[in-house]
Amino acid sequence: MITLKIIDDKEAEMELINDDYVSVIPSELQWRSWAGNSEGITGDAMKDFVDNTLFPGLQNLDVSTGNKRAVLIRDIFAGTNNYMKNGTIIRQVVNKLNEIDFNASEDRHMFGDIYEGLLRDLQSAGNYGEFYTPRSITEIMTEIINPRLGEKVLDPACGTGGFLTSAIENIRSKDVHSVEDLKVLEETIRGQELKPLPFMLCVTNLILHDIEVPNVMNGDSLNREYTSIVEKDRVDVILANPPFGASVSDGVETNYPAQFRTTESADLFLLLMIRYLKMGGRAAIVLPDGSLTGDGVKQRIRQEFLEQCNVHTIVRLPNSVFQPYASVATNLLFFTKGEPTKEIWYWEHKLPEGQKSYSKTKPIQKSEFDSLKTWWNNRAENEQAWKVGIDTLKGNGFNLDIKNPFVKEEEVTHSTSELLDLLSESFRKSDELIEELRKNLK
Repeated sequence: MITLKIIDDKEAEMELINDDYVSVIPSELQWRSWAGNSEGITGDAMKDFVDNTLFPGLQNLDVSTGNKRAVLIRDIFAGTNNYMKNGTIIRQVVNKLNEIDFNASEDRHMFGDIYEGLLRDLQSAGNYGEFYTPRSITEIMTEIINPRLGEKVLDPACGTGGFLTSAIENIRSKDVHSVEDLKVLEETIRGQELKPLPFMLCVTNLILHDIEVPNVMNGDSLNREYTSIVEKDRVDVILANPPFGASVSDGVETNYPAQFRTTESADLFLLLMIRYLKMGGRAAIVLPDGSLTGDGVKQRIRQEFLEQCNVHTIVRLPNSVFQPYASVATNLLFFTKGEPTKEIWYWEHKLPEGQKSYSKTKPIQKSEFDSLKTWWNNRAENEQAWKVGIDTLKGNGFNLDIKNPFVKEEEVTHSTSELLDLLSESFRKSDELIEELRKNLK
């Protein structure tokens, strides 16, 4: 409903600017027709209209002309269902949304903050945390990579659009001074997302950031034949947090050269992103510890990575940054394509003093990266920073999981009671997994 209201407000603006503008949405399905009047349809009539007229109509929009807006709207609603069973409540929500004018900058900016909060809350909502990267992470990575107007920017697993909106804001604040500049920005920001809900949230997010027709595709980036990605497809900048800890769809790995085939999504995305980068292109991505180590295919992929790209910096994050979605340790990798790696600088990000972990109420803050920014252009080894040469990496099988040499690992000791609690928790999780497997098998 938010998406439809934003689209309708934007179309009303375009109708004022361009006398020849015609909406791709049939008039009876436009927000203003069925939702604009606070005394309009409600109750069972509203629910029936949404289920049997609105959604089917949007899912079957005529896209034969190749109109990008029509394709985008159809794709948004192709995977959307109505779970609200009370038409009166639908009317109440509609009336509340009608209080917002998305063409008024004050309303739009205020709602933008609300929307960002909604996306952030998804981090702890079921399985949707994988689609949201903390704002502080997307912003610091974008600031360091510093995309500029005219450069093609790609996120091949864009989730709810955090990296894309960070890139938009970074470019807008420095380079956008005219309508023509905004058009160039719109044409050079690209994303792709497989799951319907985050795809819709991403498109809405970009529209809120004044991107008229977001260049975002609904589909699996890994489904593309690796060798079909040629020079015209390549980009200047990649910012991404590809999905990790999950297996790819059946047969997807066959799109990749035989020596690199794996079902681990993060490893295939790494290959894909190297392929998409232009020579001289630069990237900042999030990868779990599991992609930094391991032999066999994993080792061959890392070797390819280090030979094709200059992996100049790895920022090691505490393992609670992505909680509660994932508690695995993650890393920010910064690299450019076109020359092999000679040495890698490591920076260990430390938790704020007195804080044992990040949480929903105490998330990672952008200000915590101030020391990294100070160090970035004037590098020296210290208790948080160290460097490793390529010969050392070759000697250990291209293992990138290099621990901080300035920190001695503390021996963890537990009382008998604590050990029993840990064992009990392990058994509980095992029981849950077995029960889940049993349900899946049924």
